[in-house]
Amino acid sequence: MPSENNIFDIAFELDGTKYKGWVNPSDKVNDSGMPTSFHVVLNEISFGHLSRNNEEWTVNEDRPEGLIKHVGKEIEKHYAV
Repeated sequence: MPSENNIFDIAFELDGTKYKGWVNPSDKVNDSGMPTSFHVVLNEISFGHLSRNNEEWTVNEDRPEGLIKHVGKEIEKHYAV
């Protein structure tokens, strides 16, 4: 069961659309300590589960590539030290 303490908010604008939502990281982490996947909700709609594969962000739903990359960058910003 994911810990609610790890959930964080994201908000950004892309191509004239404002997005606001939250990210729920998985409890499973990779070798660098970053969660292996993230359940993302944007504008009160489930965006899907994002994960990184070979330096590329992927999602289990049919979403625009630019939006996937931007959500991935928001997640990376959250974990940047």
